[in-house]
Amino acid sequence: MKAIGFRTSLPITAADSLIEFEAEKPSPSGRDLLVKIAAISVNPVDFKIRQNSAKDVSLETPKIIGWDAVGIVEAVGEEVSLFKVGDEVYYAGDITRDGCNAEYQLIDERITGKKPKSLSVEAAAAIPLTALTAWEILFDRMRINEKDKGKTVLIIGGAGGMGSIAIQIAKKVAGLKVIATASRPETVAWCEQQGADHVVNHKELINEVRAAGFQYVDFILDFVDTGLYWDTMAELIKPQGRIASITGASNPVAINKLKSKSVSFSWEFMYTRSTYQTDDMIEQHNILNNVADLLDEGVLKTTLKQTLDGLTAENLKKAHQQLEAGSTIGKIVIKY
Repeated sequence: MKAIGFRTSLPITAADSLIEFEAEKPSPSGRDLLVKIAAISVNPVDFKIRQNSAKDVSLETPKIIGWDAVGIVEAVGEEVSLFKVGDEVYYAGDITRDGCNAEYQLIDERITGKKPKSLSVEAAAAIPLTALTAWEILFDRMRINEKDKGKTVLIIGGAGGMGSIAIQIAKKVAGLKVIATASRPETVAWCEQQGADHVVNHKELINEVRAAGFQYVDFILDFVDTGLYWDTMAELIKPQGRIASITGASNPVAINKLKSKSVSFSWEFMYTRSTYQTDDMIEQHNILNNVADLLDEGVLKTTLKQTLDGLTAENLKKAHQQLEAGSTIGKIVIKY
């Protein structure tokens, strides 16, 4: 099969930063599905792994990355019970295994969902990783429930792929009042289209949130850099509120700044369940199916913003460059 990967961590502008090569088509066993991929989307995790996982080494076999895909089940392992050959599926994958930047991929059925029927393959490919992350951060990590409806959530990084779907799920599923950050006219408009009740400029975040009428907020989701906004979050969070982040911190943070307010802090890493084969790993299958239903019902909508045609190193380089620039709106998808 055709695949795209890298042997060494190089700047994306380097000729060999991503290369096309022939790989053996895998065969499924156990609970694995063999999926013939129709479309993928590209996420910041892709370029971060490309930049850091093969520093100062040359891998004998190129590393295949990519963690968002839509396709058709071509074969199944002997223990598979959730899907059959011919089913259309979508998923975000497992960071410990080969990614989706290839024609075929093996994926555990427990982290795979049925493709939304109403969406094109490219529209569906934009969804899995960010929807799983947003769902887990809201409902598994922050434990938001019916009693929290009407409370406020500040989403830092509203216009990116992650913020775009988090705005929708926080608003339409959790029933929260959403304040999102954006600074350009086009990103402000995009956040409003996703359903944000208020859009504030991250450059003057405390003043902007308070000017919008909120002294404190009940919940904060950080999709940018925990270290960069730590003091701001500690100031804006309501006493007994909850903060969660997916990003890691570029600088050490003073966790004791949350002590006097009895604030809870959580990390969300979407690959935890698959990496550690947790007992509740099948929850990702359930979440993806739930999200598919909400998309088909029109409650949620795709966050697809740009489509590139063809599985090529050139298209993947283009997508990585845009994501590395840090100003992407919504999701970039590659249709095979």
